[in-house]
Amino acid sequence: MKLKHLLQSPQGIEELFNKYVIDGKVYTKDDLSFLVDLVHIFRPKNIKKTKRVSIESLITYLQTHEEQRLALTSYLKELLAGRQFSRMVSDAGILQDSDFIYEVKKRLWAKVLPYQPEKDTYEYVLNQVFYRQTDAEWIEMVPMEQLVSFYDQLNLSDIFVNKTEQSALGELMVSIGLITQRMSGRAMESSIIRMVPEYSHLESPFLALEKEFAMASEGLRSGEVDYLTAYDINYKQIRILHKQCLDFVSQAFKNSSKYGISIKVNQSLLRLRQQLQRVEVLISLLVVDEEVPTSRKEKTIDLARRLIKYNCYKYNVTGLIKESTQLLSYEITQHTAKTGEHYITSSASEYWHMFKGAMGAGIIVGFMCILKVFAHEVNASEFGHAFLYSLNYALGFCLIYLLGFTLATKQPAMTAATIIKAIEDGRKQNIEDGDKHVAFAKLFARLFRSQFIAFIGNVILAFPVALILVWLIDMGFGLNIAEHDWKKMLIDADPIESRALFHAGIAGIFLFMSGIISGNVSNKNKHNRVVYRIQEHPWLKQNLGIKKTTSIANWVDVKWPGIVSNIWFGVFMGSCGAIGTFLGLGIDIRHITFVSGNIALGFYGSGFEAPTAMLVWAFVGMWLIGAMNFMVSFGLSLLLAFRSRNIPIKETKELFMATLRYFKSFPMEFFLPTSPAIALDNGDKNNQEQHKH
Repeated sequence: MKLKHLLQSPQGIEELFNKYVIDGKVYTKDDLSFLVDLVHIFRPKNIKKTKRVSIESLITYLQTHEEQRLALTSYLKELLAGRQFSRMVSDAGILQDSDFIYEVKKRLWAKVLPYQPEKDTYEYVLNQVFYRQTDAEWIEMVPMEQLVSFYDQLNLSDIFVNKTEQSALGELMVSIGLITQRMSGRAMESSIIRMVPEYSHLESPFLALEKEFAMASEGLRSGEVDYLTAYDINYKQIRILHKQCLDFVSQAFKNSSKYGISIKVNQSLLRLRQQLQRVEVLISLLVVDEEVPTSRKEKTIDLARRLIKYNCYKYNVTGLIKESTQLLSYEITQHTAKTGEHYITSSASEYWHMFKGAMGAGIIVGFMCILKVFAHEVNASEFGHAFLYSLNYALGFCLIYLLGFTLATKQPAMTAATIIKAIEDGRKQNIEDGDKHVAFAKLFARLFRSQFIAFIGNVILAFPVALILVWLIDMGFGLNIAEHDWKKMLIDADPIESRALFHAGIAGIFLFMSGIISGNVSNKNKHNRVVYRIQEHPWLKQNLGIKKTTSIANWVDVKWPGIVSNIWFGVFMGSCGAIGTFLGLGIDIRHITFVSGNIALGFYGSGFEAPTAMLVWAFVGMWLIGAMNFMVSFGLSLLLAFRSRNIPIKETKELFMATLRYFKSFPMEFFLPTSPAIALDNGDKNNQEQHKH
């Protein structure tokens, strides 16, 4: 009989069955087209606005159309018979590689061109039918009672009836067994064991879990039991061992603050945690509540829904990045929290000490501005100029850091996690939103005034030092090095005539990245036990002595992350312009301290005859550039700290309002130090004491 297909998908249940069911049998051109069209009928157009999905119309139709019901039952049984899903359940959505970048690339590419499994697997059916990621969401919205009713209409057998290797129950047990074997092997790797020395002399809970499940699985396969129950001794023991495995992983993550953690180890631990979560869900499908008559049917339906969900989310990139970066973000911000304490002044003496340190940095920046002009005059390629600029910046920043001076806007990238502590303390208090973040407002006021005095200290000496140096060069050698480019130096600071604020934002991003690098280097040093390896280096101890070797190790521990951070900050700042030229993007950097030095050079280069309006806009731009440096670097660091502590972004509105209220009440605290009794409340003092310890 010739089968006529409609050009468009059926719009209703009756139309669907009229299209495909002929003489009591489902006829399809590719085996799956009927199922694809059936799912399409119930798939919501807007999942975000959907709260419930009903299949009552399908159930009612099957109840009144016996021929179609039998045809659908026969079709589904024939379609799904003998298909495998064990590999999909054990792999889908679980990290398959400890290389984070590779895993992200693999998932992104799979979104563009999905991997297609063999046609004899459940995964192939799911790929073709439930191909949208939102399909898992609306399937969960179908009431269980409707799914049970639909299940009864099809007269299907539950998963506990057939216990052969090829059956659904057999595939499920193979999946769980495969995951437990993988976990026990991964947990025994030296990089994992090193994170949990508490378990080094104990039997691996993962190996015990594998053995215990094997015993329970054997009982199911042999027919000793038809299913597990909540009172089954094997199931109780599995639950205990599963909890011990979770404790193992949690302890490893907890110890990361003590031993550090690498991305590879982080991914391995995440994989163990994902596998434990998967095992917990899959084993629960084997547990039947004997007091609920439909329990076996519901477990079968739950298995089907789980298969759809795992297949839909197997290439989830957002979840991977979110889960993978959280712990590393926490470790990096923990380091910056310890470093950042030194950048927030409390007393008047600390405030003026910050001012002196900023003045010292201003002197060095004045010399750096002169050296950059000389580097610009060198006959070199764009790469050559980028190298010279980067060298100038890197050496200058390292010198500022090693001498204990302060570069304005460097602080925000190192203080965000310290502020997060105040936010967390406020969130724990059961008081009105308007009052709970007062500790944050006070801390921010201290940070802001610290930044303010750093701006002043940098600018107040960078400008005259650059001016004096260019004058001395002119007097000594008869060469005005700023004569040719004085207009550009002034216009580059003008927020109207140039992209100064945009370029200041780019500098803020580099400031943020330098803070990330500092925290990451500190974390790696801790994980690789660099300090201990230097302390116990046989050649160093033999030739330098134990005391000096220990001093070197301590110096590396304290200073090396900052040195690496400043070197890279110099490279970013020095090469940005060349990269912008190469890409044709017109990107560059502007930093308040260097802008103040360049204004001095431009003013001298013009013979002190630069137009007043040009100078005014340059000075206005200088302070706006400083504000942009601060806002971007601090904002990005704050977002990182939010991410590391799982604090919702919407909390920023409450923080802003709390800070605004505090500013209205005590505006001078944002610019000048007040008495210690006012500046530090008891909570702040306690926080400081905790940081010291």
